[in-house]
Amino acid sequence: MNVKTALILLVLALATIFALVCVLLTRGRAPSTCQRQPPAQEDTDGGQSLVFADLTADEMVQVVRYLRGSLGVQLVEPSRAKPSDNCIASVDLQVPPKAEVLRFLDEGSARPRREALAVLYFGNQAEPNVTEYVVGPLPTPAYHRDVTEQKYGGRVPYHRRPVTGKEYADINALIQQELGKAPRFLTACCESDGTDLAILTTAPRGFKSGDRSTWFVLFHNLVGTGYYLLPVGLEVLVEHRDLQVSRWQLLHVFYNGQYFASTGDLEDAFLANRVEVIRIKKPRAEDVLGSLRSQRPPGSPAPLHYEPQGHRYSVRDNRITFQGWSIAFGMNPNSGPRLFDIRYRGERIVYELSLQEALALYGSNCPGGMSTRYLDGSFGIGRFAYELVRGLDCPSTATYVDRHYLVESETPKTNQNSLCIFEHDAAVPLRRHFSDSQSLYYGGLRKTTLVIRTISTLINYDYIWDFMFHASGAVEVRVHATGYISSSFFHGQGTNYRNKVGPHTLGTMHLHHVHYKVDLDVDGQLNSLETQDMQYEFVKDPWSMQNTIERPYLRREGLQTEDEAAFLLNTPMPRYLSFTSPNSNKWGHPRSYRIQITSFAGEHLPTSSQMERSISWSRYQLAVTRRKEEEPTSTSIYNQNDPWTPTVAFADFIDNETITNEDLVAWISVGFLHVPHAEDVPNTVTVGNGVGFFLRPYNYFDKDPSVDSPDSIYFSSEQDAGACGTNPLACLPLTATCAPNLPPFHYGGFHNL
Repeated sequence: MNVKTALILLVLALATIFALVCVLLTRGRAPSTCQRQPPAQEDTDGGQSLVFADLTADEMVQVVRYLRGSLGVQLVEPSRAKPSDNCIASVDLQVPPKAEVLRFLDEGSARPRREALAVLYFGNQAEPNVTEYVVGPLPTPAYHRDVTEQKYGGRVPYHRRPVTGKEYADINALIQQELGKAPRFLTACCESDGTDLAILTTAPRGFKSGDRSTWFVLFHNLVGTGYYLLPVGLEVLVEHRDLQVSRWQLLHVFYNGQYFASTGDLEDAFLANRVEVIRIKKPRAEDVLGSLRSQRPPGSPAPLHYEPQGHRYSVRDNRITFQGWSIAFGMNPNSGPRLFDIRYRGERIVYELSLQEALALYGSNCPGGMSTRYLDGSFGIGRFAYELVRGLDCPSTATYVDRHYLVESETPKTNQNSLCIFEHDAAVPLRRHFSDSQSLYYGGLRKTTLVIRTISTLINYDYIWDFMFHASGAVEVRVHATGYISSSFFHGQGTNYRNKVGPHTLGTMHLHHVHYKVDLDVDGQLNSLETQDMQYEFVKDPWSMQNTIERPYLRREGLQTEDEAAFLLNTPMPRYLSFTSPNSNKWGHPRSYRIQITSFAGEHLPTSSQMERSISWSRYQLAVTRRKEEEPTSTSIYNQNDPWTPTVAFADFIDNETITNEDLVAWISVGFLHVPHAEDVPNTVTVGNGVGFFLRPYNYFDKDPSVDSPDSIYFSSEQDAGACGTNPLACLPLTATCAPNLPPFHYGGFHNL
């Protein structure tokens, strides 16, 4: 062995020893926990956003106490109230008039009175009705005023009220009683005595104003699985309009394509061998279609979302601030999430951005499926936004917020951790360029967004509601649908209404339509509507006049009236449509925000339908109207149970008023046609089932505001890209070498059900 070889071996030995020492020293040592730093942006709101804050649980209690002592009528606890009783149906925030709020926010006037809106069912009156009261001032109520006629032009008929939990319980008891009259049929068809079957409501409830008769669909019910995929073929029509529960009755029974007058008649037909019985065995847990239990043992953990130095946003009360954004947030128990006073760099862009309604319209050859048009606001989009699961519904390190509501109870309930806020890295550049010409450099910015999310479970479907705020000044609104499909029993020509997804299960075709209110205030309240789109013009080339050029040019048009600004569903719409300000940017163009819709909605219900006016908002992919305090919402919770005489008909909002230099509202519909298929079992996935819209700055700024982002990256060929002082990405080995401080997993979402 020569000296050179010996030296090489010695160096290798020393390196090996050094590596082993490092391993021994670090073995068992956990990485340091990420240290949180306060957000750079300070909150300067001074509590102004509380003017939009949802009611606290204590405020709800005070309203109930006041109503009990001031109305002079007997009020029954809603969870026990019969249709013939009086009860408090709900209590929510009464949002103050916009003019008062803006005087407070922008001019320093007095804070508007804080008030509640209370909905009461008066069943114990000569003329039963639904009445709405504004109660105030909070937190110590001293007055109430009836606003029902002011809002709706008259009393709300009692039959329009949403169905309560107590009413459903009484209907279920009636159905169980009637099922007891067909014991041998139930044993033969379903291996059941009826008590272990799940019962699912449909809606609306009849065919004309005043009706209250509902088809209920029966399913095998297996604990821990989705019964929605296990229809047994039996459906019953219950008449429950009478105020006396004892007078309710079954009107019709449907089984496997046949109709019967009662369950007793069904039993007689079965015994006489006049019914084709499909014998369905009671499903086993391991074989059931709707099981979400994991089919494989856990693998290695998936990638995690975390912030090395803590949240870069702040949440105080009902207000979020993040890199120039400021948003007040809340939740209506009926219509769901609502945002107010959305500002970017101190300028208000949107006064109100709120969900209005979600429609699911079904087709089937079974009576329940063919008549179903769910208006989810009447069930409670916000009320049924339950606790979110950390690490799946939202990142583990997100900020979680509780929401309180008072519906069908005199005691407020809390959906803990039911709204989350987090910063999301989309893993795609917001912008970037690699220059390989003239000079060599790279510049870019990661696409990180602030996300406000809540998820509503409305019977079988789960809707994920997202509101996202980008560094470019854009707002993105998106909804994803997941959960279980609703199904019918497969019989006859069932595949005309789409695909068979189980031995006896038909995945029924349906439409999803979702409606939003967007009260844009672009550089002030007074805006106009402008459209832009391209056309071709044919010109001779000016240098020789011998050749023709097809030259694109921009066609601009100002829309003058509401009728011009109402774009029917599935009709061409200008690709650029903007709310414009009378003021210009540095380059002489009107400061504007563009509305960009991403939707593939199915066909709207024909206008000849007697119930179409109740969902006339879904006629339009976009409608722009003048803002009016008397037109706060596009629908009503009372439309579900009387769609034939709607309490609010959105089509009436569009009456050809001028929309030039006015306070305007954009009403946006998004949706999709869902034809269920085998891959929707056990659950519908979110991939491809998301729709929404953008609000994008269009000449609102003098340049892209994201250039001011502290996350921007730039380095040239002449710089050391690996130097921390040159390239913030090079700092990550120093600033991000920590472990996220994940809270212990806890879930309380099964409470308050």
